[in-house]
Amino acid sequence: MLASAPRLTSGPVTRRQLVLTLALLLLIPLRALAHEAGASAGAGFLTGFMHPIRGLDHVLAMFAIGLWGSQLGMPGIWVLPVAFPLVMAFGGALGIAGVPLPGTELGIALSVVALGSVIAMNLRPPLAAALALAAFFAIFHGHAHGMELPGKTGAIAFSAGFVLATGLIHLSGIGVGLVTHLPRGPALVRVGGGAIALSGLYLAAQLV
Repeated sequence: MLASAPRLTSGPVTRRQLVLTLALLLLIPLRALAHEAGASAGAGFLTGFMHPIRGLDHVLAMFAIGLWGSQLGMPGIWVLPVAFPLVMAFGGALGIAGVPLPGTELGIALSVVALGSVIAMNLRPPLAAALALAAFFAIFHGHAHGMELPGKTGAIAFSAGFVLATGLIHLSGIGVGLVTHLPRGPALVRVGGGAIALSGLYLAAQLV
């Protein structure tokens, strides 16, 4: 007779469980990459992976997503970092297809301002509202990546690269956000959010 399956509890998710969940998310782009072979796929993956890292605006916004998730706690700590790359991939597909999105660069800069501001003000909206805000800006980030796809680079490999890099930046934001458990941690996170927002204002000013 088969043993009954263990019951799922509603207790708090441990850090190990959270990391494993996000690690599984990061495997999705690698699985997609497996469908492309050859040097062009490898080059496309590396180009896509480096694309977010080379842009300060991208790094700040993606870091802020992880940081805000840590500030929100469960389930936002994993929902936001999972949703953002998925919606960003959709935006990337629009960019690769050549679908226009006016004000992409300004939208990216404003995402840094908005995400930094919600952290600085310690805003804790309903999860659906937080997801809507993250998804809205994810489209701008993804579209920018897709529009800058090199002509001879495989679209799947390129997209897998920038989605994986995004997930890793989210993880770094979550890691830093764990200081919220320290006595002065919440205040430090809010200060960090303010610094991100100010950086976004500077980036936006360069575009006006």
